[in-house]
Amino acid sequence: MIARLDGMGERKDMKSTRIFLILFTSLLVTMIPAIAAGWGDDYKAALADAAKQNKNVLLDFTGSDWCGWCIKLKKETFNQPAFKEFADKNLVLVEVDFPQGKTLPPAVKKQNDQLQEQYQVQGFPTLVVLNPQGKIIKQQSGYIPGGPKGFIDWLNSSN
Repeated sequence: MIARLDGMGERKDMKSTRIFLILFTSLLVTMIPAIAAGWGDDYKAALADAAKQNKNVLLDFTGSDWCGWCIKLKKETFNQPAFKEFADKNLVLVEVDFPQGKTLPPAVKKQNDQLQEQYQVQGFPTLVVLNPQGKIIKQQSGYIPGGPKGFIDWLNSSN
């Protein structure tokens, strides 16, 4: 058998490669905001990372696509450079999401439901700060005003 190169086979391979690159790039672009902000969705991995890095864990219980106060908190605090700088040095970030317009992977949904029960979350947003061993340091239900400074002041307050 003789392998023959013709224009058709090469074009087909190039087209497949182009489609793959377009799909891969699209996936990457949708993931960049979460990666850049440092938010994950794996609670156990976050605790392990926090222990390795000697950081605390911030759980953000949110309705990311429907809760107005959650969206405001993300825009005014979590998406700001001052928060990102503070979080990079001090926190491992976990989004515990309860969306209405998108479907979470079953394992993430199950984990989030368990965390909601464990931390007795009644409303959104709720923020829970844990030490690397998983012990609660602070917990707050509702919006924290003041942007990154308001969040940092809340975190550093004694009550």
